[in-house]
Amino acid sequence: MTGSIICILVTIICYMGMMIIIGAVFSKKNSNVGDFYLGGRRLGPIVSAMSAEASDMSSYLLMGLPGLAYLCGTAEVGWTIIGLAAGTYLNWLIVAKRLRVYSHKCEAITIPDFFANRYRDKKVLMAISAAIILVFFVPYTASGFSACGKLFNQLFGWDYHFAMVISAVIIIAYTSLGGFLAASFTDLIQSIVMTIALIILVCYGVSTAGGFDAVIENAKRVPDYLSMTSTVTAEGNHVAFGGFSILSTLAWGLGYFGMPHILLRFMAIKDKDKIKVSRRIASVWVVIAMSVAMFIGLVGSTLTANGVVKTLGSSAESETIVLEMATVLSKHGIPAAFVAGIIFAGILACTMSTSDSQLLAASSSMSENIMKSVLGIKMSSRQSMLAARAVLLVIAVLGIILAWDQNSSVFRVVSFAWAGFGATFGPVMLTSLFWKRSNKYGACAGLAVGGVMVFLWKFVIAKAGGIFAVYELLPSFICALIAIIVVSLLTKEPEKEIVKEFEEVQAELAGQGK
Repeated sequence: MTGSIICILVTIICYMGMMIIIGAVFSKKNSNVGDFYLGGRRLGPIVSAMSAEASDMSSYLLMGLPGLAYLCGTAEVGWTIIGLAAGTYLNWLIVAKRLRVYSHKCEAITIPDFFANRYRDKKVLMAISAAIILVFFVPYTASGFSACGKLFNQLFGWDYHFAMVISAVIIIAYTSLGGFLAASFTDLIQSIVMTIALIILVCYGVSTAGGFDAVIENAKRVPDYLSMTSTVTAEGNHVAFGGFSILSTLAWGLGYFGMPHILLRFMAIKDKDKIKVSRRIASVWVVIAMSVAMFIGLVGSTLTANGVVKTLGSSAESETIVLEMATVLSKHGIPAAFVAGIIFAGILACTMSTSDSQLLAASSSMSENIMKSVLGIKMSSRQSMLAARAVLLVIAVLGIILAWDQNSSVFRVVSFAWAGFGATFGPVMLTSLFWKRSNKYGACAGLAVGGVMVFLWKFVIAKAGGIFAVYELLPSFICALIAIIVVSLLTKEPEKEIVKEFEEVQAELAGQGK
Protein backbone atom coordinates (compact mmCIF):
# COMPACT_ATOMS: atom_id res chain seq x y z
CA MET A 1 0.00 0.00 0.00
CA THR A 2 1.51 3.31 -1.11
CA GLY A 3 2.02 6.34 1.15
CA SER A 4 -0.73 8.31 -0.57
CA ILE A 5 -3.24 5.47 -0.13
CA ILE A 6 -2.31 5.21 3.55
CA CYS A 7 -2.91 8.97 3.98
CA ILE A 8 -6.32 8.71 2.30
CA LEU A 9 -7.24 5.72 4.46
CA VAL A 10 -6.20 7.50 7.67
CA THR A 11 -8.30 10.53 6.73
CA ILE A 12 -11.36 8.39 6.06
CA ILE A 13 -10.89 6.38 9.29
CA CYS A 14 -10.66 9.61 11.31
CA TYR A 15 -13.83 10.89 9.66
CA MET A 16 -15.77 7.68 10.34
CA GLY A 17 -14.47 7.55 13.91
CA MET A 18 -15.76 11.07 14.49
CA MET A 19 -19.25 10.00 13.33
CA ILE A 20 -19.32 7.16 15.88
CA ILE A 21 -18.16 9.49 18.68
CA ILE A 22 -21.00 11.88 17.87
CA GLY A 23 -23.45 9.00 18.04
CA ALA A 24 -22.13 8.00 21.48
CA VAL A 25 -22.36 11.58 22.77
CA PHE A 26 -25.95 12.04 21.63
CA SER A 27 -27.03 8.64 22.93
CA LYS A 28 -27.20 10.26 26.38
CA LYS A 29 -29.75 12.80 25.13
CA ASN A 30 -32.39 10.22 24.17
CA SER A 31 -34.65 9.85 27.18
CA ASN A 32 -37.62 8.50 25.23
CA VAL A 33 -38.63 7.27 21.79
CA GLY A 34 -39.77 10.77 20.79
CA ASP A 35 -36.21 12.01 21.35
CA PHE A 36 -34.81 9.06 19.39
CA TYR A 37 -37.00 9.65 16.32
CA LEU A 38 -37.51 13.45 16.39
CA GLY A 39 -34.85 14.82 18.72
CA GLY A 40 -37.41 16.34 21.07
CA ARG A 41 -38.02 19.07 18.44
CA ARG A 42 -34.75 20.77 19.40
CA LEU A 43 -33.06 21.50 16.07
CA GLY A 44 -31.69 25.00 15.54
CA PRO A 45 -31.98 26.84 12.20
CA ILE A 46 -28.50 25.97 10.92
CA VAL A 47 -28.63 22.30 11.90
CA SER A 48 -32.16 21.86 10.53
CA ALA A 49 -31.24 23.52 7.22
CA MET A 50 -27.95 21.73 6.60
CA SER A 51 -29.01 18.33 7.91
CA ALA A 52 -32.09 18.44 5.66
CA GLU A 53 -30.01 19.25 2.59
CA ALA A 54 -27.22 16.81 3.43
CA SER A 55 -29.72 13.98 3.87
CA ASP A 56 -31.30 15.05 0.58
CA MET A 57 -28.24 15.17 -1.66
CA SER A 58 -26.81 11.62 -1.20
CA SER A 59 -23.96 10.53 -3.47
CA TYR A 60 -25.82 12.16 -6.34
CA LEU A 61 -24.06 15.44 -5.48
CA LEU A 62 -20.45 14.27 -5.88
CA MET A 63 -21.01 11.41 -8.33
CA GLY A 64 -24.28 11.74 -10.24
CA LEU A 65 -24.27 15.44 -11.15
CA PRO A 66 -20.57 15.72 -12.09
CA GLY A 67 -20.78 12.46 -14.04
CA LEU A 68 -23.83 13.55 -16.01
CA ALA A 69 -22.30 16.94 -16.83
CA TYR A 70 -19.00 15.30 -17.83
CA LEU A 71 -20.67 12.93 -20.24
CA CYS A 72 -23.64 14.86 -21.64
CA GLY A 73 -23.07 18.56 -21.04
CA THR A 74 -25.27 21.07 -19.24
CA ALA A 75 -28.81 20.51 -20.55
CA GLU A 76 -30.13 17.59 -18.48
CA VAL A 77 -28.09 18.34 -15.36
CA GLY A 78 -28.89 22.06 -15.63
CA TRP A 79 -32.66 21.55 -15.75
CA THR A 80 -32.35 18.98 -12.95
CA ILE A 81 -30.61 21.57 -10.78
CA ILE A 82 -33.31 24.14 -11.53
CA GLY A 83 -36.04 21.65 -10.62
CA LEU A 84 -34.33 20.54 -7.40
CA ALA A 85 -33.50 24.11 -6.37
CA ALA A 86 -37.10 25.24 -6.94
CA GLY A 87 -38.43 22.20 -5.07
CA THR A 88 -36.10 22.87 -2.13
CA TYR A 89 -37.13 26.51 -1.85
CA LEU A 90 -40.87 25.85 -2.20
CA ASN A 91 -40.76 23.01 0.31
CA TRP A 92 -39.18 25.30 2.92
CA LEU A 93 -41.49 28.17 1.95
CA ILE A 94 -44.91 26.54 1.96
CA VAL A 95 -44.53 23.26 3.88
CA ALA A 96 -41.91 23.67 6.63
CA LYS A 97 -43.61 26.02 9.09
CA ARG A 98 -47.10 24.68 8.44
CA LEU A 99 -45.98 21.09 9.04
CA ARG A 100 -44.04 22.09 12.17
CA VAL A 101 -47.13 23.73 13.68
CA TYR A 102 -49.61 21.08 12.53
CA SER A 103 -47.50 18.08 13.58
CA HIS A 104 -47.00 19.59 17.04
CA LYS A 105 -50.72 20.31 17.28
CA CYS A 106 -51.70 16.71 16.52
CA GLU A 107 -48.76 15.23 18.48
CA ALA A 108 -47.08 13.41 15.59
CA ILE A 109 -43.43 12.26 15.60
CA THR A 110 -43.38 10.46 12.22
CA ILE A 111 -44.96 11.17 8.83
CA PRO A 112 -47.41 8.22 9.10
CA ASP A 113 -48.23 9.57 12.58
CA PHE A 114 -49.05 12.95 11.09
CA PHE A 115 -51.33 11.54 8.39
CA ALA A 116 -53.10 9.25 10.87
CA ASN A 117 -53.57 11.95 13.54
CA ARG A 118 -54.51 14.61 11.00
CA TYR A 119 -57.35 12.46 9.59
CA ARG A 120 -58.08 10.45 12.78
CA ASP A 121 -57.37 7.09 11.15
CA LYS A 122 -54.97 5.01 13.23
CA LYS A 123 -55.30 1.81 11.22
CA VAL A 124 -55.71 1.91 7.43
CA LEU A 125 -53.99 5.24 6.69
CA MET A 126 -51.25 4.53 9.21
CA ALA A 127 -50.62 1.05 7.78
CA ILE A 128 -50.53 2.19 4.13
CA SER A 129 -48.18 5.13 4.74
CA ALA A 130 -45.85 3.06 6.96
CA ALA A 131 -45.76 0.29 4.37
CA ILE A 132 -44.85 2.80 1.64
CA ILE A 133 -41.89 3.99 3.70
CA LEU A 134 -40.64 0.43 4.10
CA VAL A 135 -41.18 -0.44 0.41
CA PHE A 136 -39.16 2.51 -0.87
CA PHE A 137 -36.69 3.21 1.95
CA VAL A 138 -35.20 -0.25 2.43
CA PRO A 139 -33.89 -0.42 -1.17
CA TYR A 140 -33.02 3.31 -0.98
CA THR A 141 -30.86 2.56 2.07
CA ALA A 142 -29.39 -0.43 0.27
CA SER A 143 -28.29 1.84 -2.58
CA GLY A 144 -26.34 3.94 -0.08
CA PHE A 145 -24.58 0.89 1.34
CA SER A 146 -23.79 -0.20 -2.21
CA ALA A 147 -22.28 3.19 -3.08
CA CYS A 148 -19.94 2.96 -0.06
CA GLY A 149 -18.88 -0.56 -1.03
CA LYS A 150 -18.14 0.48 -4.60
CA LEU A 151 -16.11 3.47 -3.41
CA PHE A 152 -13.80 1.40 -1.21
CA ASN A 153 -13.58 -1.33 -3.83
CA GLN A 154 -12.37 1.10 -6.48
CA LEU A 155 -10.15 3.13 -4.17
CA PHE A 156 -8.38 0.45 -2.14
CA GLY A 157 -9.20 -2.70 -4.08
CA TRP A 158 -11.07 -4.10 -1.09
CA ASP A 159 -13.65 -6.82 -1.56
CA TYR A 160 -16.95 -5.09 -2.34
CA HIS A 161 -18.97 -7.08 0.18
CA PHE A 162 -16.47 -6.52 3.01
CA ALA A 163 -16.30 -2.77 2.30
CA MET A 164 -20.09 -2.48 2.03
CA VAL A 165 -20.69 -4.28 5.34
CA ILE A 166 -18.06 -2.21 7.20
CA SER A 167 -19.63 1.02 5.91
CA ALA A 168 -23.09 -0.18 6.91
CA VAL A 169 -21.89 -1.13 10.40
CA ILE A 170 -20.48 2.38 10.99
CA ILE A 171 -23.71 4.04 9.81
CA ILE A 172 -25.76 1.67 11.97
CA ALA A 173 -23.50 2.33 14.99
CA TYR A 174 -23.85 6.10 15.23
CA THR A 175 -27.50 6.11 14.14
CA SER A 176 -28.64 3.43 16.61
CA LEU A 177 -26.66 5.05 19.42
CA GLY A 178 -27.70 8.67 18.97
CA GLY A 179 -30.91 8.48 16.96
CA PHE A 180 -32.30 11.57 15.24
CA LEU A 181 -30.06 14.10 16.98
CA ALA A 182 -26.92 12.15 16.10
CA ALA A 183 -28.10 11.79 12.49
CA SER A 184 -28.88 15.51 12.29
CA PHE A 185 -25.58 16.73 13.77
CA THR A 186 -23.51 14.25 11.77
CA ASP A 187 -25.41 15.46 8.69
CA LEU A 188 -24.35 19.02 9.55
CA ILE A 189 -20.72 17.93 9.71
CA GLN A 190 -21.14 15.89 6.56
CA SER A 191 -22.54 18.93 4.72
CA ILE A 192 -19.39 20.81 5.75
CA VAL A 193 -17.19 17.96 4.48
CA MET A 194 -19.13 17.92 1.20
CA THR A 195 -18.64 21.68 0.83
CA ILE A 196 -14.89 21.43 1.49
CA ALA A 197 -14.64 18.57 -1.02
CA LEU A 198 -16.43 20.66 -3.68
CA ILE A 199 -14.17 23.67 -3.08
CA ILE A 200 -10.99 21.57 -3.26
CA LEU A 201 -12.12 19.81 -6.42
CA VAL A 202 -13.07 22.94 -8.32
CA CYS A 203 -9.92 24.84 -7.29
CA TYR A 204 -7.59 21.95 -8.10
CA GLY A 205 -9.42 21.09 -11.31
CA VAL A 206 -9.50 24.64 -12.69
CA SER A 207 -5.83 25.17 -11.82
CA THR A 208 -4.76 21.91 -13.46
CA ALA A 209 -6.97 22.51 -16.51
CA GLY A 210 -5.27 25.84 -17.21
CA GLY A 211 -7.79 28.22 -15.76
CA PHE A 212 -11.51 29.02 -16.02
CA ASP A 213 -11.25 30.23 -19.61
CA ALA A 214 -9.63 26.97 -20.67
CA VAL A 215 -12.55 24.99 -19.17
CA ILE A 216 -15.14 27.09 -21.02
CA GLU A 217 -13.22 27.00 -24.30
CA ASN A 218 -12.96 23.22 -24.12
CA ALA A 219 -16.72 22.95 -23.49
CA LYS A 220 -17.47 25.25 -26.44
CA ARG A 221 -15.51 23.00 -28.77
CA VAL A 222 -18.04 20.19 -28.24
CA PRO A 223 -21.32 20.92 -30.10
CA ASP A 224 -24.37 21.29 -27.78
CA TYR A 225 -22.23 20.75 -24.65
CA LEU A 226 -23.22 24.09 -23.12
CA SER A 227 -26.71 24.21 -24.64
CA MET A 228 -29.84 24.03 -22.47
CA THR A 229 -32.02 22.84 -25.37
CA SER A 230 -29.77 20.15 -26.88
CA THR A 231 -27.70 17.42 -25.29
CA VAL A 232 -25.01 14.86 -26.04
CA THR A 233 -26.04 11.27 -25.34
CA ALA A 234 -23.76 8.67 -23.76
CA GLU A 235 -23.26 7.25 -27.26
CA GLY A 236 -22.08 10.65 -28.56
CA ASN A 237 -25.25 11.53 -30.47
CA HIS A 238 -26.65 15.07 -30.42
CA VAL A 239 -30.37 15.27 -29.68
CA ALA A 240 -32.87 18.01 -28.85
CA PHE A 241 -33.68 18.53 -25.18
CA GLY A 242 -36.87 20.49 -24.79
CA GLY A 243 -40.61 20.28 -24.16
CA PHE A 244 -41.41 17.04 -22.37
CA SER A 245 -37.74 16.36 -21.62
CA ILE A 246 -37.42 19.65 -19.72
CA LEU A 247 -40.78 19.15 -17.97
CA SER A 248 -39.83 15.61 -16.99
CA THR A 249 -36.49 16.77 -15.57
CA LEU A 250 -38.01 19.71 -13.68
CA ALA A 251 -40.45 17.24 -12.09
CA TRP A 252 -37.66 16.08 -9.79
CA GLY A 253 -38.56 19.12 -7.67
CA LEU A 254 -42.01 17.68 -6.89
CA GLY A 255 -40.35 14.89 -4.93
CA TYR A 256 -39.44 17.18 -2.03
CA PHE A 257 -43.04 17.46 -0.83
CA GLY A 258 -43.06 13.74 -0.05
CA MET A 259 -39.58 12.98 1.29
CA PRO A 260 -39.99 11.66 4.88
CA HIS A 261 -36.34 12.17 5.89
CA ILE A 262 -36.56 15.84 4.85
CA LEU A 263 -40.06 16.50 6.20
CA LEU A 264 -38.98 15.11 9.59
CA ARG A 265 -36.45 17.96 9.84
CA PHE A 266 -39.31 20.43 9.53
CA MET A 267 -41.19 18.68 12.33
CA ALA A 268 -38.08 18.73 14.56
CA ILE A 269 -37.30 22.46 14.32
CA LYS A 270 -37.10 24.06 17.77
CA ASP A 271 -38.18 27.62 16.90
CA LYS A 272 -40.74 27.76 14.09
CA ASP A 273 -40.20 31.51 13.77
CA LYS A 274 -36.62 30.94 12.58
CA ILE A 275 -37.61 28.75 9.65
CA LYS A 276 -37.03 31.70 7.32
CA VAL A 277 -33.35 31.61 8.31
CA SER A 278 -33.21 27.89 7.61
CA ARG A 279 -34.90 28.40 4.25
CA ARG A 280 -32.32 30.94 3.14
CA ILE A 281 -29.38 28.82 4.28
CA ALA A 282 -30.74 25.65 2.66
CA SER A 283 -31.70 27.28 -0.64
CA VAL A 284 -28.40 29.12 -1.09
CA TRP A 285 -26.30 26.06 -0.22
CA VAL A 286 -28.25 23.77 -2.56
CA VAL A 287 -27.95 26.11 -5.55
CA ILE A 288 -24.24 26.73 -5.03
CA ALA A 289 -23.37 23.09 -4.24
CA MET A 290 -25.22 21.65 -7.25
CA SER A 291 -23.90 24.33 -9.62
CA VAL A 292 -20.33 23.67 -8.49
CA ALA A 293 -20.90 19.92 -8.90
CA MET A 294 -22.04 20.49 -12.49
CA PHE A 295 -19.02 22.71 -13.17
CA ILE A 296 -16.71 19.98 -11.82
CA GLY A 297 -18.06 17.75 -14.59
CA LEU A 298 -17.04 20.36 -17.17
CA VAL A 299 -13.61 20.64 -15.53
CA GLY A 300 -13.26 16.87 -15.69
CA SER A 301 -13.99 16.95 -19.40
CA THR A 302 -11.16 19.47 -19.88
CA LEU A 303 -8.77 17.33 -17.83
CA THR A 304 -9.62 14.37 -20.06
CA ALA A 305 -8.99 16.46 -23.16
CA ASN A 306 -5.61 17.48 -21.68
CA GLY A 307 -4.68 13.89 -20.90
CA VAL A 308 -4.66 14.40 -17.12
CA VAL A 309 -7.64 12.09 -16.53
CA LYS A 310 -8.45 9.02 -18.62
CA THR A 311 -11.51 9.01 -20.89
CA LEU A 312 -14.67 7.82 -19.16
CA GLY A 313 -17.02 6.76 -21.94
CA SER A 314 -20.06 5.18 -20.26
CA SER A 315 -22.63 6.43 -17.75
CA ALA A 316 -21.22 4.16 -15.02
CA GLU A 317 -17.65 5.28 -15.70
CA SER A 318 -18.53 8.97 -15.87
CA GLU A 319 -19.87 8.86 -12.32
CA THR A 320 -16.29 8.18 -11.16
CA ILE A 321 -14.90 11.46 -12.54
CA VAL A 322 -14.54 12.89 -9.02
CA LEU A 323 -12.72 9.72 -7.90
CA GLU A 324 -10.38 9.99 -10.87
CA MET A 325 -9.63 13.66 -10.16
CA ALA A 326 -8.98 12.95 -6.47
CA THR A 327 -6.73 10.01 -7.35
CA VAL A 328 -4.62 12.21 -9.64
CA LEU A 329 -4.43 14.85 -6.88
CA SER A 330 -3.25 12.25 -4.32
CA LYS A 331 -0.12 11.56 -6.38
CA HIS A 332 1.32 15.04 -5.70
CA GLY A 333 2.82 14.20 -2.30
CA ILE A 334 1.66 13.43 1.24
CA PRO A 335 -0.16 16.76 1.90
CA ALA A 336 -2.05 16.36 -1.38
CA ALA A 337 -2.98 12.80 -0.40
CA PHE A 338 -4.58 14.04 2.83
CA VAL A 339 -6.51 16.62 0.81
CA ALA A 340 -7.64 13.86 -1.56
CA GLY A 341 -8.73 11.92 1.52
CA ILE A 342 -11.08 14.80 2.38
CA ILE A 343 -12.61 14.51 -1.10
CA PHE A 344 -13.21 10.79 -0.65
CA ALA A 345 -14.62 11.49 2.82
CA GLY A 346 -16.94 14.00 1.15
CA ILE A 347 -18.29 11.28 -1.15
CA LEU A 348 -18.84 9.06 1.88
CA ALA A 349 -20.52 11.98 3.66
CA CYS A 350 -23.01 12.36 0.80
CA THR A 351 -23.98 8.71 1.08
CA MET A 352 -23.92 8.32 4.86
CA SER A 353 -25.94 11.49 5.51
CA THR A 354 -28.80 10.05 3.47
CA SER A 355 -28.56 6.47 4.71
CA ASP A 356 -28.75 7.38 8.41
CA SER A 357 -31.91 9.43 7.90
CA GLN A 358 -33.52 6.70 5.83
CA LEU A 359 -32.73 4.08 8.46
CA LEU A 360 -34.43 6.18 11.14
CA ALA A 361 -37.50 6.83 8.99
CA ALA A 362 -37.89 3.17 8.07
CA SER A 363 -37.27 2.07 11.65
CA SER A 364 -39.89 4.47 13.04
CA SER A 365 -42.45 3.20 10.52
CA MET A 366 -42.03 -0.36 11.71
CA SER A 367 -41.63 0.10 15.47
CA GLU A 368 -43.88 3.11 16.13
CA ASN A 369 -46.47 2.91 13.38
CA ILE A 370 -46.91 -0.76 12.52
CA MET A 371 -45.93 -2.53 15.76
CA LYS A 372 -47.48 -0.11 18.26
CA SER A 373 -50.27 1.66 16.37
CA VAL A 374 -51.48 -0.88 13.82
CA LEU A 375 -50.76 -4.15 15.66
CA GLY A 376 -51.42 -2.64 19.11
CA ILE A 377 -48.31 -4.04 20.82
CA LYS A 378 -47.94 -2.42 24.25
CA MET A 379 -44.42 -1.32 25.22
CA SER A 380 -42.90 0.73 28.03
CA SER A 381 -40.63 3.68 27.23
CA ARG A 382 -37.53 1.52 27.72
CA GLN A 383 -38.98 -1.29 25.61
CA SER A 384 -39.85 1.22 22.88
CA MET A 385 -36.25 2.42 22.78
CA LEU A 386 -34.95 -1.15 22.57
CA ALA A 387 -37.49 -1.97 19.87
CA ALA A 388 -36.50 1.14 17.92
CA ARG A 389 -32.85 0.13 17.89
CA ALA A 390 -33.64 -3.53 17.15
CA VAL A 391 -35.89 -2.63 14.21
CA LEU A 392 -33.24 -0.24 12.88
CA LEU A 393 -30.72 -3.10 12.94
CA VAL A 394 -33.11 -5.50 11.16
CA ILE A 395 -33.85 -2.95 8.42
CA ALA A 396 -30.13 -2.31 7.96
CA VAL A 397 -29.52 -6.05 7.57
CA LEU A 398 -32.24 -6.17 4.89
CA GLY A 399 -30.52 -3.26 3.18
CA ILE A 400 -27.21 -5.14 3.22
CA ILE A 401 -28.87 -8.20 1.69
CA LEU A 402 -30.44 -6.11 -1.09
CA ALA A 403 -27.10 -4.38 -1.75
CA TRP A 404 -25.22 -7.69 -2.04
CA ASP A 405 -25.28 -7.56 -5.85
CA GLN A 406 -22.28 -5.42 -6.80
CA ASN A 407 -23.70 -4.76 -10.27
CA SER A 408 -26.89 -3.13 -8.99
CA SER A 409 -27.47 0.44 -10.20
CA VAL A 410 -27.28 2.95 -7.35
CA PHE A 411 -28.87 5.88 -9.13
CA ARG A 412 -31.64 3.89 -10.82
CA VAL A 413 -32.83 2.84 -7.37
CA VAL A 414 -32.55 6.39 -6.02
CA SER A 415 -34.52 7.82 -8.95
CA PHE A 416 -37.34 5.29 -8.56
CA ALA A 417 -37.55 5.66 -4.76
CA TRP A 418 -37.60 9.46 -5.13
CA ALA A 419 -40.53 9.15 -7.53
CA GLY A 420 -42.27 6.72 -5.17
CA PHE A 421 -42.20 9.06 -2.19
CA GLY A 422 -42.94 12.16 -4.25
CA ALA A 423 -46.00 10.62 -5.91
CA THR A 424 -47.47 9.05 -2.76
CA PHE A 425 -46.67 11.33 0.18
CA GLY A 426 -46.32 14.59 -1.79
CA PRO A 427 -49.96 15.10 -2.85
CA VAL A 428 -51.28 13.86 0.51
CA MET A 429 -48.93 16.18 2.42
CA LEU A 430 -49.97 19.24 0.40
CA THR A 431 -53.72 18.57 0.62
CA SER A 432 -53.54 17.71 4.32
CA LEU A 433 -51.84 21.04 5.03
CA PHE A 434 -53.82 23.29 2.70
CA TRP A 435 -57.25 21.77 1.97
CA LYS A 436 -59.77 21.61 4.80
CA ARG A 437 -62.21 19.46 2.79
CA SER A 438 -59.74 16.61 2.23
CA ASN A 439 -60.54 13.48 4.23
CA LYS A 440 -59.07 10.11 5.13
CA TYR A 441 -60.69 8.38 2.16
CA GLY A 442 -59.09 10.83 -0.24
CA ALA A 443 -55.73 10.47 1.53
CA CYS A 444 -55.85 6.66 1.26
CA ALA A 445 -56.82 6.93 -2.41
CA GLY A 446 -53.93 9.32 -3.06
CA LEU A 447 -51.39 7.01 -1.44
CA ALA A 448 -52.70 3.97 -3.31
CA VAL A 449 -53.01 5.62 -6.73
CA GLY A 450 -49.63 7.33 -6.44
CA GLY A 451 -47.90 4.09 -5.47
CA VAL A 452 -49.54 2.00 -8.20
CA MET A 453 -48.96 4.62 -10.91
CA VAL A 454 -45.23 4.86 -10.16
CA PHE A 455 -44.80 1.15 -10.88
CA LEU A 456 -47.27 1.16 -13.80
CA TRP A 457 -45.74 4.17 -15.53
CA LYS A 458 -42.14 3.08 -14.97
CA PHE A 459 -42.46 -0.51 -16.14
CA VAL A 460 -45.40 -0.39 -18.60
CA ILE A 461 -46.55 2.99 -19.93
CA ALA A 462 -43.13 4.66 -20.34
CA LYS A 463 -42.00 1.83 -22.60
CA ALA A 464 -44.37 3.18 -25.29
CA GLY A 465 -41.91 6.06 -25.74
CA GLY A 466 -42.69 9.50 -27.15
CA ILE A 467 -44.68 11.73 -24.82
CA PHE A 468 -45.03 8.80 -22.41
CA ALA A 469 -41.28 8.57 -21.83
CA VAL A 470 -41.34 11.08 -18.98
CA TYR A 471 -40.08 10.65 -15.44
CA GLU A 472 -42.71 8.60 -13.62
CA LEU A 473 -42.94 11.10 -10.76
CA LEU A 474 -44.81 13.72 -12.81
CA PRO A 475 -47.81 11.68 -14.11
CA SER A 476 -48.05 9.68 -10.88
CA PHE A 477 -48.10 12.87 -8.77
CA ILE A 478 -50.88 14.33 -10.93
CA CYS A 479 -52.96 11.13 -10.80
CA ALA A 480 -52.61 10.90 -7.01
CA LEU A 481 -53.64 14.55 -6.58
CA ILE A 482 -56.72 14.02 -8.76
CA ALA A 483 -57.62 10.89 -6.78
CA ILE A 484 -57.45 12.78 -3.48
CA ILE A 485 -59.69 15.58 -4.76
CA VAL A 486 -62.27 13.33 -6.44
CA VAL A 487 -62.56 10.79 -3.61
CA SER A 488 -62.68 13.49 -0.91
CA LEU A 489 -65.52 15.28 -2.70
CA LEU A 490 -67.45 12.05 -3.31
CA THR A 491 -67.27 10.93 0.33
CA LYS A 492 -68.49 12.53 3.52
CA GLU A 493 -66.95 15.70 4.89
CA PRO A 494 -64.33 15.50 7.66
CA GLU A 495 -65.58 15.39 11.24
CA LYS A 496 -66.03 18.70 13.08
CA GLU A 497 -63.10 17.88 15.36
CA ILE A 498 -60.77 17.60 12.36
CA VAL A 499 -62.08 20.80 10.79
CA LYS A 500 -61.70 22.65 14.09
CA GLU A 501 -58.08 21.54 14.45
CA PHE A 502 -57.33 22.60 10.86
CA GLU A 503 -58.81 26.04 11.51
CA GLU A 504 -56.84 26.41 14.75
CA VAL A 505 -53.61 25.70 12.86
CA GLN A 506 -54.62 28.21 10.20
CA ALA A 507 -55.35 30.81 12.87
CA GLU A 508 -51.99 30.18 14.57
CA LEU A 509 -50.14 30.56 11.29
CA ALA A 510 -52.10 33.69 10.37
CA GLY A 511 -51.36 35.21 13.78
CA GLN A 512 -47.62 34.61 13.47
CA GLY A 513 -47.30 35.34 9.78
CA LYS A 514 -46.62 32.51 7.37
